[in-house]
Amino acid sequence: MLTPHGDENLSEEKLEQTLKQFLEKGKEWERRPTSIAGVFILKLPSYRGSPQRLGVEINPIDASGNPTKKRGLVIRNILEFKEFKQIINDEKLERVVSGVEKVNPPSAERPRPKKEAEVIEV
Repeated sequence: MLTPHGDENLSEEKLEQTLKQFLEKGKEWERRPTSIAGVFILKLPSYRGSPQRLGVEINPIDASGNPTKKRGLVIRNILEFKEFKQIINDEKLERVVSGVEKVNPPSAERPRPKKEAEVIEV
């Protein structure tokens, strides 16, 4: 029997299954794009006794859908997400970033080659 949110539950189960499979079979530091532009799933290696796990990487993308930074903001759990969200939503942060941008010299942008990858549907 489907609940009013039946489709949502099915897609949530499918997402969990896809993520579990990536955790089991993905390579260390492998990055997979999601259906959300700029959001990737990153397989993190085991570290100091903690097992391999997945993280969410937020990394702006170029016109080809490739990440623009070598490593973006990596979020490991919902608590980190909420903490980063609170910091990013602080109005003062935008002023600081704007000030930094104004004083920094301009940087040259390089085009990146397009790379096809398996997309994790969210």
